[in-house]
Amino acid sequence: MSTTHFDVLIVGSGLAGLSAALHLAPRHRVAVLTKGALADGASQWAQGGIAAVLAEGDSVEQHLQDTLVAGAGLCDAAAARFVVGQAPAAIAWLEALGVPFTREDGALHLTREGGHSQRRIVHAADATGAAVQRTLIERVRATPGITLLEGHVLVDLVTETTTGCGRRCVGLHALDTARDRVATFGAGQVVLATGGAGKVYLYTSNPDSATGDGIAAAWRAGCRVANMEFMQFHPTCLHHPQAKSFLISEALRGEGGQLKLPDGTRFMPRHDPRAELAPRDVVARAIDFEMKKHGLDCVHLDISHQSPAFLHEHFPTILARCAALGIDITRQPIPVVPAAHYTCGGVQTDLDGRTGLAGLYAIGETACTGLHGANRLASNSLLECMVFARAAAAAIDAAPAAAPPALRPWDDSRVTDADEAVVISHNWDELRRFMWDYVGIVRTDKRLERAAHRIALLQAEIDEFYAHFHVSRDLLELRNLVQVAGLIVRSAQARRESRGLHFSRDHPATADTAVPTVLTP
Repeated sequence: MSTTHFDVLIVGSGLAGLSAALHLAPRHRVAVLTKGALADGASQWAQGGIAAVLAEGDSVEQHLQDTLVAGAGLCDAAAARFVVGQAPAAIAWLEALGVPFTREDGALHLTREGGHSQRRIVHAADATGAAVQRTLIERVRATPGITLLEGHVLVDLVTETTTGCGRRCVGLHALDTARDRVATFGAGQVVLATGGAGKVYLYTSNPDSATGDGIAAAWRAGCRVANMEFMQFHPTCLHHPQAKSFLISEALRGEGGQLKLPDGTRFMPRHDPRAELAPRDVVARAIDFEMKKHGLDCVHLDISHQSPAFLHEHFPTILARCAALGIDITRQPIPVVPAAHYTCGGVQTDLDGRTGLAGLYAIGETACTGLHGANRLASNSLLECMVFARAAAAAIDAAPAAAPPALRPWDDSRVTDADEAVVISHNWDELRRFMWDYVGIVRTDKRLERAAHRIALLQAEIDEFYAHFHVSRDLLELRNLVQVAGLIVRSAQARRESRGLHFSRDHPATADTAVPTVLTP
């Protein structure tokens, strides 16, 4: 097969990827590759909103301090200031595109979420991500210069070494699932916007696409990753046998929702003076503690003190989803459990989204910019996507044009069709279960050792399978998840303290100095 060339290849069609495409399209031939449909990513699922300083009495300094406090001393202050300072402009850009944010009396309605000292969450009812994604997808489809390649799963990045320029990324291989063959794409610049790796855990709020593809591919290509031990567990995912990965927005707690035991006892004030508005890591650990202490399958989130009219206006998606399952949130509490939600670490980048490999950028949840530190502040994630999409686009604009490389096409002439797909499904299930048990909200050295041992065994099996059989989406995702799981465990073993989202029973104290965990291939 021949190589298809573009100026810029963007892998991922969430808010980060589509924003970058819109910023780049007027001046570059851009292709957006996504392994499913354009709307399948995690951005579509975001309920709460986007943090921005827009209210009287609020300030960039307050937003910055809230971010630094939530990040447990590990945020890069320059990165945090860079992002929060551009928040109002990011909201204005989305409004100009036509995103239908919720308004009251003509002004944007601002809600409040855990860890925020002010109301500053811009939202579209309780389905902000869906509203933003619908708007961006419409714009991207209508923009000349953007080629959309759905059903293309990233296999690996392609690099080459040039005289005087060192090694650089020059393209990628991707599995075209409709044709069941691997295609080769060349580009002067490649942008990874593939999201996080929540599917490495048994219980997650993430969609099926969150398999760490970009993080794993960048690691294999020689990029550094940072802070992979900090996996954020959202405190409140709906607990119901018929509900899969349905998030109960933090905004419910921002509007007065209370966490209670089955007997109606409120417990968060015993764990933190901020109660339900404490940062996510604090609330998730508190719920985990109460569930283990009392032998519970879940706890309850009660918002029934608010009027039905208020709940219909502000939380129509949650109200309807719960009602479909027989839960009337106007009268009944919502059963909730913590679930893996956000990958705070990722591919290490600078403030332009550049990785350590020339020609390769990483933005959004795939990247570790330093913004989130040891714990992400609520509603800073969609903001980060937009800010770094614009920054990466500007850096690509300023980069010298690269000549199209002569890439060798994918060669699978020596492999055969797999006859035991059950190996993949079994290993996938085993991985997610032991990651939940051993590398979850609370960790120990022994649990991490057990996880590392099992990962090594799985890695050997998957490498052998990958070497001998035609690739499939399931195999590629499993390969990436095992790679990312190994990075999470290695990072957790390297941190001999408890900080933010990483809590170790063997090392419960927090060190005086906060140091990022950086792994180099």
